[in-house]
Amino acid sequence: MAKSKSEQIEELLEKGVANIYPSRKFLEERLDSGQKLKIYQGFDPTGNTLHMGSMVGILKLKQFQELGHEVIFLIGDYTAMIGDPDKKTARQPLTREQVLANCRDYQKQAGKILNFKGKNPVALKFNSQWLSKLTFADTLNLLTNFTVQRMLERDLFEERIKSGNPLYLHEFMYPIMQAYDSVAMDVDGEIGGNDQTFNMLSGRDLMRNLKNKEKFVLTMKLLEDPTGKKMGKTEGNMITLNDSPADMFGKVMSWPDNMITLGFELCTQSTVSEVADIEKMLKSGVNPRDLKAELGKEIVTLYHSKQKALEAEKEFNQIFREKNNPDQMPEIKVKNQSYNIVNLLLMSRLVDSKSEGKRLVEQNGVKLDDKTIVSWKADVAPKNGAVLKVGKRKFAKLIIK
Repeated sequence: MAKSKSEQIEELLEKGVANIYPSRKFLEERLDSGQKLKIYQGFDPTGNTLHMGSMVGILKLKQFQELGHEVIFLIGDYTAMIGDPDKKTARQPLTREQVLANCRDYQKQAGKILNFKGKNPVALKFNSQWLSKLTFADTLNLLTNFTVQRMLERDLFEERIKSGNPLYLHEFMYPIMQAYDSVAMDVDGEIGGNDQTFNMLSGRDLMRNLKNKEKFVLTMKLLEDPTGKKMGKTEGNMITLNDSPADMFGKVMSWPDNMITLGFELCTQSTVSEVADIEKMLKSGVNPRDLKAELGKEIVTLYHSKQKALEAEKEFNQIFREKNNPDQMPEIKVKNQSYNIVNLLLMSRLVDSKSEGKRLVEQNGVKLDDKTIVSWKADVAPKNGAVLKVGKRKFAKLIIK
């Protein structure tokens, strides 16, 4: 049954939401008014793929789009060249060419959720369209809206100073550039992760100063691992939209049980009540593994297909429950001779570098025909049809040519 407008608004205001500025009531009244709002989220192409953390906000943008509002998918091709400041060190700057190469497939990936064509399409914009045109005088004028004291309120700047690590002046420019995005597009609101609160509120201040306009900010809960680290590009623990269905499903199954409810809330289109039911089932003693499998299938279905999700589950069960190798795996042709195990891993394309291969062997993560390789210096002579395995999900069948 289709949801009423009021039910859609309730879901939008509650599901996955951390905070709303200036208040939930303010945004609720704007949504109830029938006015078409302009909302955006920015995505810096510091990597070549969107990931599950990115999709948290994109699913929220989808809710705004379904309510008929104007949604902007902003690619931060200019801001990405500086990079949002990190807690420990300054980010390595990216070239224009690197940034454009990274975002080449962003619209296609986001298009798995958002509608960029047809009725009420999402607009695709790049912030270089306005930031690259600012003169030095324009930039100085923007800076008059911010104080050093205000900038130092950002917790990561405080942490950098306390740690004694250098804090560069250009890093203060990142929140100011992000703030100017709101002014340049004349938006009504912005969506982002809870860790972007300072930057988004800076945009809210600038909108008030330059346009005398009240901008709302909706922050989303973060998809975090058990250590409290955000699951994204920086931490290297992400599920990307370039991942195969099997990898997506397998990574979800590796999540700890206490991430199941959050996963349904942030990474699927489950309703608030459905998420609450899942939490109740966990507390009542339902096997977490079964719910995690359902979560994995929902995620794979969202970005691939239902059929791919079923196949990924079947392959996972075959490997981990039945302790069998998958029916299909890459076949690598090798000579009838001995190979150093690290070189064999590289030939089989199961690792990207010798250092990665050495590390995996040292961690007992490499097997040849179910025999663990204990030294990266080892030479092995694979038999025809031997299976080389890395970790839990990477396999290659070795064929003697």
